[in-house]
Amino acid sequence: PGMDLVAISNRTLSEAERAYRQAGVESVRVVETVAQLEDAISRGQPAITEDAMLLCRAGGIDAIIEVTGTIEFGARVALEAIEYGKHLILMNAELDATLGPILKVYADRAGVVITNADGDQPGVIMNLYRYVKAIGYKPVLAGNIKGLHDPYRTPETQRAYAAKYHQKPRMVTSFADGTKISMEMAVVANATGLRVGKRGMYGFHCEHVRDALTLYPMDQLLNGGLVDYIVGAEPRPGVFVLGYNDHPIQRQYMRYYKMGEGPLYVFYTPYHLCHLEVPLTVARAVLFHDAAVAPLGGPVAEVITVAKRDLKAGEVLDGIGGFTCYGMLENYDVAQAENLLPMGLSEGCRLKRDIPKDRAITYPDVELPPNRLSDRLRAEQTAYFAPVQVPVAMVWPS
Repeated sequence: PGMDLVAISNRTLSEAERAYRQAGVESVRVVETVAQLEDAISRGQPAITEDAMLLCRAGGIDAIIEVTGTIEFGARVALEAIEYGKHLILMNAELDATLGPILKVYADRAGVVITNADGDQPGVIMNLYRYVKAIGYKPVLAGNIKGLHDPYRTPETQRAYAAKYHQKPRMVTSFADGTKISMEMAVVANATGLRVGKRGMYGFHCEHVRDALTLYPMDQLLNGGLVDYIVGAEPRPGVFVLGYNDHPIQRQYMRYYKMGEGPLYVFYTPYHLCHLEVPLTVARAVLFHDAAVAPLGGPVAEVITVAKRDLKAGEVLDGIGGFTCYGMLENYDVAQAENLLPMGLSEGCRLKRDIPKDRAITYPDVELPPNRLSDRLRAEQTAYFAPVQVPVAMVWPS
């Protein structure tokens, strides 16, 4: 209510039409120009187009929802939407994890909101994180719950599963091999300042989310906090936050509320409802100029590229959800110091040398594809958030 989906862009028009049809809309108009799209909007005619930039440029549209999961194309859509004053809702953790901080700089300059979405894990985690903080507890870990983690899964191993659930093999491969959860937790790290406890995160196996209370090093939790995940725990596919409060009266009441002895407590949401919650993010951005999830500033965590098998010089990396590499979460300062290749920029990179299985791939290991917007934005992001070098002079007494 109060919100209209006025247009859908897809490179395959029949898919855009199918999306409307599944929502009960039978009559749609194909548009090829901004004028045609604006006319359709004024007449209340749902529109479809192959050209996503029309949606970014047309008047009468308040917000764009970007759901491609791509980096290069997603970045182009993001900049175009921002330039034309549209709020931008990302159902694209891959783009957000790779270029979110610099895209937010552009959005802030333009006076529009850029935000990840409610419904996906980063949004659900952030709502829970804010809740825990609001009731007086210190969030010391933001966590995700996975059913499976095997970094060597490929589109071939996932083909049958993908077909069963009408999904794309590459997408479900990124879920299984840990790349997707790494992207999601990078988004959360950048939005909270929480760091990574070890390369790839701990990823403990346990039976219930309550078991997470005893799994993590307390010194890391209390000194900056962590993003992480657990595997095989109920309730799946939920999220959780560990909150800390050592006040004796609060601990007394938490015992009464059956929340445990404390001072560490687990709060969890047992589900994430994906597309069902996205309209909440749209309303939040348009009506309240508020983001569900957005970077605090510069990057805190980085999803690095790791060889999925022994790779040979001359091979071209096939990127997220492919056969050649998987993503692992690392602290941004470590990734920068080691010159590690971001997973979001890996697709299309040609190897200059052999890389053994499970080794992190560096920038010097690869030749980047030419003329990519994503590489230019990445360089801009690195420079923009580089530590300020303060000149220091020492004067000795004579």
